[in-house]
Amino acid sequence: MNPHSLDHEVSTHLMLRERLREAFPDADDDDLQDTLEGLTNLPEMLAALLRSQLDDLSLVEALKGRIGDMRARLARLEQRVATKREIAASVMERAEIKNITEPDFTASFSVSGPKVLVTCEDEIPSQYWKPQDPKLDRLALAAMLKAGEAVPGAVLTNGSPFISVRTK
Repeated sequence: MNPHSLDHEVSTHLMLRERLREAFPDADDDDLQDTLEGLTNLPEMLAALLRSQLDDLSLVEALKGRIGDMRARLARLEQRVATKREIAASVMERAEIKNITEPDFTASFSVSGPKVLVTCEDEIPSQYWKPQDPKLDRLALAAMLKAGEAVPGAVLTNGSPFISVRTK
């Protein structure tokens, strides 16, 4: 669908609506709307646009599902990689094999240095914590503004137009 043809059709629709209101000032809105639907292609063009939007939405949902499946597969493969590496390290340690040299890779076994294991975060002194930048709690801010509270630096705006399309 060409945006210019939609703009043209909207302009035609608005011009015809104004002419009809001038010619028939006593006509009710339903009659006026029925007449306009017969004079322009705007309803059909909007229907085609919304069908296209629904098609795109179906693709988005399908891709989200596919991405979810692929992420799950990736996680399984990453776990398999880690498990195989752990098995190889365990066997090399038990068999006291320090190096394996093959045409396509070389593996070396060693023991890493000690690692930190946190047993209770609440007991760790504050000097070991990194300060973080504050993050705005938009939900709490919106709740206060909707409750009629004045919050410096923030206001509620008018809602933006939206369209609801039901398919079920």
